[in-house]
Amino acid sequence: MDLRQLSYVVAVVDEGGFTRAARSLHVAQPSLSQAVRALEAELGVELFHRLPRRVTLTAAGEALLEPARQALRDAATARSAVAEVVGLVAGHLDLVSLPTLAVHPSAELIGRFRQAHPHITVRLVEPEDADAVAERVRNGSSEVGFAELPIVGDGLVTHDLGTQEFVALVPASLSSGRGAPITIQALARQPLITTPPGTSTRRQVDEAFAAAGLTASVAIETDHREAIGPLVRAGAGVAVLPRSIAEDVQTPETAVRPVRPAMVRRIGLVHRRGPLSPAAQGFLALAIDQTSTRPKPRPRRRT
Repeated sequence: MDLRQLSYVVAVVDEGGFTRAARSLHVAQPSLSQAVRALEAELGVELFHRLPRRVTLTAAGEALLEPARQALRDAATARSAVAEVVGLVAGHLDLVSLPTLAVHPSAELIGRFRQAHPHITVRLVEPEDADAVAERVRNGSSEVGFAELPIVGDGLVTHDLGTQEFVALVPASLSSGRGAPITIQALARQPLITTPPGTSTRRQVDEAFAAAGLTASVAIETDHREAIGPLVRAGAGVAVLPRSIAEDVQTPETAVRPVRPAMVRRIGLVHRRGPLSPAAQGFLALAIDQTSTRPKPRPRRRT
């Protein structure tokens, strides 16, 4: 068993087949298939069910997949450690983020990291399911994740980045004043534009309404987050979004209003316990330093 064979197994799973895996790795498909067959012969089991139009993992293949990912990750970490002495001049960083954290804080931190280390390639994936963030970090698909806290699980380490506020994006006709709060009871009477069940935003909305003994009047469900702002602007309903996203898509035809009671959640970084690549170590150091040096908001005076 060698790293090349393990990389082939992982590629077949990630790409959904031998031909696409060979293409992604820039190797001949017969060579890849032969290497996988040799590994199966060494282990004495088949790793894949080879069906007419697709391949799926056997039970033995599923048992091998996560250790294979981690072995490849450890090898990459070892190679990167050699480059560490010259100061992060090569390599890549695999990140995973909830879509609602991809703008803030992910984009800001990735931008700062790339300015400091322009030769590091960053790959960012955005699964909708909050549990999928922790799972990708746990199985080695990604090294560092932006997630909703707390995360329960052995072998994972988290770093608190503060809170994220959810606000209402409403048509300007529903704005009773610049930035005036809107109660969750008032939101419950409005048609809601939101993401499907299972997404982090939808869970946040459903839990907030349930805590108030209310049910949201969902008018539109969409996977296309970029359509939510235009839908609000067109008068199709109201939306509940993280403040950074709502303010980015706000136009003269829409208004951002705080929700009362406040809708907030804790967010942070998550990574596996144990050695990290130099790129991941540098990214964590930058993120934690920015969080610790960020000025605290001044308390508002009561009027």
